[in-house]
Amino acid sequence: MKLRPVVPAELPEELRKSPNLGVEVDAMSGGFVCSASFKAKLPPTAVRATILGGKPLRKLFSKEQRRFFAANAPEGVELDELSVLGPIFVLKLKWSPREFGRPLVAELWLYPDGSRILELSTKCTTTEPMQAAAEARAFLQQKGVDLSGEQQTKTKTALEFFAKELTAESALAETLTAGGATGRQ
Repeated sequence: MKLRPVVPAELPEELRKSPNLGVEVDAMSGGFVCSASFKAKLPPTAVRATILGGKPLRKLFSKEQRRFFAANAPEGVELDELSVLGPIFVLKLKWSPREFGRPLVAELWLYPDGSRILELSTKCTTTEPMQAAAEARAFLQQKGVDLSGEQQTKTKTALEFFAKELTAESALAETLTAGGATGRQ
């Protein structure tokens, strides 16, 4: 569960102390955005079983996540009313290049339409984000990685992709329903 954008200092102290809360900064050539996410481990088949079994979506989230959602969701939006979007095939690799000095994570998101996004990330303390970003940029350029391409976040791209798909499915269902009603007259 992710909240973006967020100002970490404005989050309640209880949330900031939770071991399940992570704060990250997505830095791109045009700027940056800070987000907070609440993570929880689920059994490998939990999402599929919940969806196929018709169970409420809230059952997939911990009590702590549900409180986080309730405190930050737009008024009137409930977890069980949300639509399930996906799936997206993600390849993830963690490694620590000796010449970089920090761990790196590469995520390749493969969307159903064949498009893809590669995200490279690293971690740092709260006092060194600009230094870490500069070091990462220099390291990637040394390795021949072209950093001039269009920058986009994987989550926003996924939401836009599946929202379009959901809208198309909804329009088709309305057309079929209207056509069925017309056909009976």
